[in-house]
Amino acid sequence: MAVRGVLLDIDGVLTVSWEALPGAVETIQGLRRDGVPFRLITNTTTHTRADLAATLVASGFDVGPEEIVTAVVATGSYLRAHHADARVFVLSDGDASEDLEGVALVDVDEADVVVLGGAGDAFTYAAVNRVFRRLAEGATLVGMHRNLYWRTAEGWQLDGGAYVAGLEEATGRAATICGKPSAAYFEEALRLLGVTAAEAVMVGDDVVNDVLGAQAVGMTGVLVRTGKFLPTDLQRAEGAPDHVLDSIADLPAWLASR
Repeated sequence: MAVRGVLLDIDGVLTVSWEALPGAVETIQGLRRDGVPFRLITNTTTHTRADLAATLVASGFDVGPEEIVTAVVATGSYLRAHHADARVFVLSDGDASEDLEGVALVDVDEADVVVLGGAGDAFTYAAVNRVFRRLAEGATLVGMHRNLYWRTAEGWQLDGGAYVAGLEEATGRAATICGKPSAAYFEEALRLLGVTAAEAVMVGDDVVNDVLGAQAVGMTGVLVRTGKFLPTDLQRAEGAPDHVLDSIADLPAWLASR
């Protein structure tokens, strides 16, 4: 079946530290020229969709906020649907308030729901321990994503998923995950694309969160060997990508061969 829609991770696939990777700008231009609908889906929690679009445009990409689906947006949708009257504390690497409209944000000691986003300097022992205590008192744990680490121009960085896993282990309770690899996140992106899972391709550098997550809802999963990719990822994963490309620059030729 021909590909009728494409989902693309941003960090590690299109950019590293917000600098465009070789061939990435041209790939987006080609998808638009050929009339192939796409969405950029990301677990990045540092920026709003508007900020992300502006940053990408500055890097040479022709994209708008409406073409970006973030883990923060997905988290806001989940909270409004399932915890409409809850008091929510957010620990994240960016100001998520703009994309959490309608959510009552409070201090951790008052929270009914604790949300963890991307890790950063705010993830001190004292802050995480306050979260742990609140969870032990009965608060619900929500994760914007499960990313364990990511790659920047300065090197590897631990991400929020490591803290989510630790708090799950410490409390004995599972977190609800709103971003990749949750099925609801991919299904919402497919709805925005207007195509079925069988007609869509997900391209990412994370074999678990990007590729296997997309495959679980019926999409074709394509892994690129850039960003956070390590050869050992393929050995440790509980599944395999449908295809592996060296970089996003190889995607147009691969799509043309379908």
